[in-house]
Amino acid sequence: MHSEQGNVKIFAGKTGRSFAKKMCNYLGSELGNSEVIHFSDGNIFVRIKETVRNSDVYLVQPIGMDPNNELVEILFWIDAFKRASASSITVIVPYFGYAKGDKKDEPRVSIRARVCADCIEVVGADRFITMDLHAPQIQGFFRIPSDHLYSLPLLCESVKKYVEVNNLVVVSPDAGFAKTARKYADYLGTPVAIGDKTRVAHDEKAKILELIGDVNGKDCLIVDDFSISGGTLIDIANVLKAKGAKRIVACLGHNILRESGVKRIEQSPIEMVISTDTVENPFTADSPKMVTVSAAPLFAEAVLRIHNRVSVSPLFAKVPQKVLEELDK
Repeated sequence: MHSEQGNVKIFAGKTGRSFAKKMCNYLGSELGNSEVIHFSDGNIFVRIKETVRNSDVYLVQPIGMDPNNELVEILFWIDAFKRASASSITVIVPYFGYAKGDKKDEPRVSIRARVCADCIEVVGADRFITMDLHAPQIQGFFRIPSDHLYSLPLLCESVKKYVEVNNLVVVSPDAGFAKTARKYADYLGTPVAIGDKTRVAHDEKAKILELIGDVNGKDCLIVDDFSISGGTLIDIANVLKAKGAKRIVACLGHNILRESGVKRIEQSPIEMVISTDTVENPFTADSPKMVTVSAAPLFAEAVLRIHNRVSVSPLFAKVPQKVLEELDK
């Protein structure tokens, strides 16, 4: 990719290479030449193996399955690109795991998302791109431009391939996700049901108390931004079955299920989990219930628009036809 603004170069951190390669395939470009070394003492070393002087650099790295190492690696990459005289540095974090730490909701705790945002900004990033933040207001933690993409259109288009939407109810596992669930329902033209969930500790365990809405004889689509243990998805699925639901499918913006969570879902009433590839998750690769939709073309389209000084906002509501065509490949 070339333009009057300079040469675009896409690089990837250790866990972002697969995603970045898919972006490059969409753009018809080559992945930047670089290397990462993790020493036995835990130190991380990054090296750019080609010139980036006066180039617009895009670094792809999720903060997901190995968040601490991934975050530190991002900071080292930004510093390396800055010292190599890159014209601009855009950090693409398909999944921003520390977004869960978005507030000080009890005494003497850190607002972790703000700390991460400060670090990424102070070390020298010029722009930040992510998808499905746990709380959209986290964009305000950055003073640099930030673009927040949505997986909803991608996932909804995939749902249409597997489920008859005429008999579908979108289900939010709790009141906190109900607003987003309503957006799924509006896109698909379906009603909404909401689970009443409570969480009393930080042990990733929550309890579904009740369900608001009618699901008897209906197919159900449980929607959430991510899942680690699968517990909430399974709990709400069991409630739906008890309330007379027929087929049960789940959608996740990010799939960070651990091995035990995948196994639990395979033994649950959930027929399939449709999610994006924002995190490279080795535990989901061979599961018959896991369906993965690539978000890489959408991020690549955002890069193309940013570089050509074209508005990114149309991507928030509707997926371009070219991106949809990639879903069928």
